[in-house]
Amino acid sequence: MTTIATAIDIPELIQLINSAYRGEASRKGWTTEADLLEGDLRIDDGSLSQLMNQPGAVILKFVSDNNITGCVYLEKQGKDLYLGTLSVSPAVQAQGIGKKLLNAAEEYGKQQECRAIVMNVISLREELINWYVRHGYKRNGETKPFPYNDKFGIATQPLEFVVLEKKLG
Repeated sequence: MTTIATAIDIPELIQLINSAYRGEASRKGWTTEADLLEGDLRIDDGSLSQLMNQPGAVILKFVSDNNITGCVYLEKQGKDLYLGTLSVSPAVQAQGIGKKLLNAAEEYGKQQECRAIVMNVISLREELINWYVRHGYKRNGETKPFPYNDKFGIATQPLEFVVLEKKLG
């Protein structure tokens, strides 16, 4: 079931997001960034609280067996909906939770009368980019610099984002 996360969910969301992207726990899933960024921290309390309090932003959470097993950050930016931090617990990846979150995000975008969903993906993450392409997203030709921050991992090589987009409607 997908619902909007609240401040009470922050501790569980932090554990989920960090385990999906960084450190040894993330290696159990296919969405890990552990080979690209050293360290166990992808997000902390302050960063997540700041995201949740952005105007026009929500975090959708997917709950199964009374645990948050997936989430996605959505922020209305003009006529577009920015999608970020799509996370699924490594223990339950490849069971359709990511697809359900993506569908919920698209439905939310339509309710918000958004033109498209846009996202930034590390350009070296071809398997992840291909997953999004299979779900109707396309590279729009734009790249963006990667925001280096040693607090959230030390890059093992130069990184940049590609921008993916899917028209809604």
